[in-house]
Amino acid sequence: MELTYARTNGAIDELIDLLMATAGGVHNPPIIREMLITALKAGQESDYPADLKLIRSTMKEMRYTNKVFAPYRNRRKVTIFGSARTPKDDPVYQSCVRFSRELARRGYMIITGGGPGIMQAGNEGAGSENSFAVNIRLPFEQSPNPVMSDTPRLITYKYFFNRKVAFVREAQAIAVFPGGFGTLDEAMEVFTLIQTGKTSPKPLVLIDDGNGFWDNWLAFVKQRLLGMSLISGEDFSLFTITSDLDEAIFVIESFYRNYHSLRFVGGKLVIRLNRQLEQEELRTIETEFPELYESGTRITTTPPLPEERDEPDLLHLPRILMNFDHHRYGLLISCIWRINSFPS
Repeated sequence: MELTYARTNGAIDELIDLLMATAGGVHNPPIIREMLITALKAGQESDYPADLKLIRSTMKEMRYTNKVFAPYRNRRKVTIFGSARTPKDDPVYQSCVRFSRELARRGYMIITGGGPGIMQAGNEGAGSENSFAVNIRLPFEQSPNPVMSDTPRLITYKYFFNRKVAFVREAQAIAVFPGGFGTLDEAMEVFTLIQTGKTSPKPLVLIDDGNGFWDNWLAFVKQRLLGMSLISGEDFSLFTITSDLDEAIFVIESFYRNYHSLRFVGGKLVIRLNRQLEQEELRTIETEFPELYESGTRITTTPPLPEERDEPDLLHLPRILMNFDHHRYGLLISCIWRINSFPS
């Protein structure tokens, strides 16, 4: 029979209900029901084992990712990217150790790829108790570093795309030290996800080595990407380049001074705040960022929308609401920084 996500599957729906009731402890049954229907539909639609194995492994990896991170949902986390080949005696390695140690002292947890080099430096500075390692199976450089080799916060992935989801989704900030193809790939993907609104806005700090690693990259971006109109000027608000660790930490912490988080509800943008904006501050945002919202509309305060009840721990936060222009994510980052400039 052809299965549907609506409850029109007769006995199959009844069997799924019975299965969940028999398993017990199933949270959010409607969502789990759709996952089970999806698995059955995949089995009906594909007879190619490799395709089904990919779906199976992806779901298993994402389930385990959620299990590992869920107990730490209320702690802010910083993902650190950087070269696996940076030796311990390199000043960049020691800089990363100091950076992650200070973040841990301030209550943050650190997420790295779990390998050697900068990844090990990030875990070493924060300590295994404040670290996650999201490792990947590779023919080389795949073994977890000694800091994270014996911790329940080590995850080893088969697929890069699942690993990248963990890097970005679970972090409230991203710090990128100098690195090779893998590091640049990870950094560029974060750029893309933030620029297109496929992940929540977050500070992206490119930590230089003092010898112009990121400055040289920036020169190329300005000359070629901006010069050829392949990006816009507002995209430069997506990131900060610095070789000063104190500045890097300040950028990360300042991003959440007044801003808390956001989500889209029915095409409208809800920005959740750590304190309610005064009317004068709200009008300042409207005046300074008219391109951010649709012409003829206003930015308003709002109570939690009914659709936000699925995040009960955030319902107490004050909010502002706008009809957002989805072409302006770089400008949205600038707006968040402006909101954070108001007294807390």
